Amino acid sequence: MTEQHTVELAIMQKRFPATQLRNLVADLSQAFGVSKEDAALLAEALIDADLHGTSTHGISRLAIYLKRLEIGLIDPKARLQVDRQVGSALALDAANGLGQVQATKALDMLIPLARQNGVAAATIRRSQHFGALSYYCNRAAAQNSALVAMTTSEPAMSPVGGSDAFFGTNPIACSFPTGKGYPIKVDLATSKVARGNIIAASRKNAAIPDNWAFDVDGQPTTDPHKALLGTVATMAGHKGYALALMVEMFSSVLSGAAIGPESGSMYKNLDRAQNVGHFFLLINIGAFMDREQFIERVDATIDRLKSGRKRPGTDEILIPGETSSRTAKKNSEVGVAVSEETLAELEQWCAQLHVPFAINSIECRDICAIS
Repeated sequence: MTEQHTVELAIMQKRFPATQLRNLVADLSQAFGVSKEDAALLAEALIDADLHGTSTHGISRLAIYLKRLEIGLIDPKARLQVDRQVGSALALDAANGLGQVQATKALDMLIPLARQNGVAAATIRRSQHFGALSYYCNRAAAQNSALVAMTTSEPAMSPVGGSDAFFGTNPIACSFPTGKGYPIKVDLATSKVARGNIIAASRKNAAIPDNWAFDVDGQPTTDPHKALLGTVATMAGHKGYALALMVEMFSSVLSGAAIGPESGSMYKNLDRAQNVGHFFLLINIGAFMDREQFIERVDATIDRLKSGRKRPGTDEILIPGETSSRTAKKNSEVGVAVSEETLAELEQWCAQLHVPFAINSIECRDICAIS
């Protein structure tokens, strides 16, 4: 039996007030012609991801969005278009606009439809990377609604037994409002890990676990650079593959978006739009039972889960969505951590666009446990 030693290291991190980061995102995107309203939507979605601890989908993504705006692959003035509507079912065209902006507007269109009809659904084509699904879950929960959300992304994952990238990491999310101050929220990639984790490891030249990804020859690899040239492993083998295919069906096949390898890489294919597809299913809780009754039942479910017997070494039974809510509360108080690389990228964009780099760091000593 291997003994594991844990070392605690104090690491100085640069943290910034969320408001300053939102303003920076808005200022930089407006420099490319994005409206004030749309820039605010983009900023809210990106910094919400950082606040909740999903930094791979937060402000670190802004630089590539700006690059694609600069070369015309993202339309800063795109209008969300309704291709077809039957009752509370919408087929939408994002018109190559910013993913977070168009997806947020799509979700907001569903809210009154779900109130009127009980449920509402939308497919979205010709979109971009739209950040963390958890953001849309939080937004739906605030409207006393349940949400099922899915999206495709650039090819990164092969089918079980294959070596060619076909699927994106194809995440799926599901959420419900509660009376506990946070929604029950499941947000998971159908891959073993989100590709953003491998990108983060490559930037640090850090090894990855040997069950995360395969190289171009279909062999397991611990090298993140080889992994980015190869494919990401599916979550739970055939089960992850099956879920990835279902996400592809809802988000791409049904929407008219690019299917599999047809979708361009956000970073590598700077000669074409991505044409990413999304799917939302919004459920009005009040259509099925009184909101008060539902909240009482869901809170009782949470209480029973958390009061159950704990395994040895377990301090607390956590509910999906609870940890990220705590992280958001902490980061709202101490500031959002931003990597030196991201700061350097944003400072360069500010210089190029003559936008003030108006953020002031808060020095915060974080304790990191390293095994």
